[in-house]
Amino acid sequence: MACHSHHYWADVTLDAVNEYWYDAAAMADQKWEKIFGEKIPAFQRGIASALNLPAPEQVALAPNTHELVYRLLSGFDLSQPLHILTTDGEFYSFARQLLRLEELPNVQVTRVPTQPYATLATRFEQALQSGRYQLAYASQVFFDSGVAFPELLALAERKPEAAQMVIDGYHGFYARPTDLGKVADKVFYTAGSYKYLGAGEGMCFMTIPRGCQLRPLYTGWFAEMAELENRSEGVGFGNDWLRFAGSTIDFSPLYKALAVLELHQQEGISVDSIHRYVLNNQRRFLATMDAADHPILNRENLIAHDLESGHGHFFTFRCGSAQGAEQLQATLREKNVLCDRRQQLLRLGFALYHPEEESFARLFT
Repeated sequence: MACHSHHYWADVTLDAVNEYWYDAAAMADQKWEKIFGEKIPAFQRGIASALNLPAPEQVALAPNTHELVYRLLSGFDLSQPLHILTTDGEFYSFARQLLRLEELPNVQVTRVPTQPYATLATRFEQALQSGRYQLAYASQVFFDSGVAFPELLALAERKPEAAQMVIDGYHGFYARPTDLGKVADKVFYTAGSYKYLGAGEGMCFMTIPRGCQLRPLYTGWFAEMAELENRSEGVGFGNDWLRFAGSTIDFSPLYKALAVLELHQQEGISVDSIHRYVLNNQRRFLATMDAADHPILNRENLIAHDLESGHGHFFTFRCGSAQGAEQLQATLREKNVLCDRRQQLLRLGFALYHPEEESFARLFT
């Protein structure tokens, strides 16, 4: 039940790794033609289909989302004031990066408390609409609690035009049905294949609004492949995903992610069907939990806002202390239940590979 941390990989990913090896061995440098001409566009189409994006060519790729977000941050002129709006519930990479950026005299960060969740959207939007911020950043599903940011896409649709906005979709992508159709040209959306797609580390993406004119300071030779504009100015940028491209990477994760997307298409598996399946298992878990009267795994310690329509694919329980969370994790491990923790919080995840008849009773005995 740690699938929100390391999701087990589909068997087709092994064949995909072998395919990449043979392509590289047979084609050498010519492999780039297949990767950029076939594999990347197919992956971009798969992402666009899952998120209802109008322009697949606006899906940028990198080994991790942090690289993409930092490339976006490098598009701002750091000799000028930069005001960033975010929450106090963002993942470690971005939270740490902001702390480092705040050491610069011209960078100011405002962190809106996530709790109470019922008023988060109102409080965040009030700050965003003030017009004081060049960048807003928020998670679709918070990594520490599993709670989905209420009304986030509607809020993003109304954002000030002058502000750039990033939605961290890592715990939402391929878990919660997500339609970015109305905000595709308003926000940057980041996610990856490591979690709910079940394809492993090393293949992440960021959707780029059409018309984006940011010029990343952090740029690589892949960006040279674009049809350059303003070449006379020195460093030019194309108008598709290559504006945010980096440099040479291992593309076996791309092959793996594409293999999983193709498998799901062949089997008729959609994000909607995955979410319904997981939600049903979560309901059964909660029913078993309520009947068990466990001292820690109970409603009082469960962090939640809207379990039916406003939650991700894992549950988080307050254990009172980091030691308490560690002890409970060890106890569950003795029962062959894998889970993870974040300080005093214990996380239990649900996935497509949990059988419908899975019994959750052993967690509570």
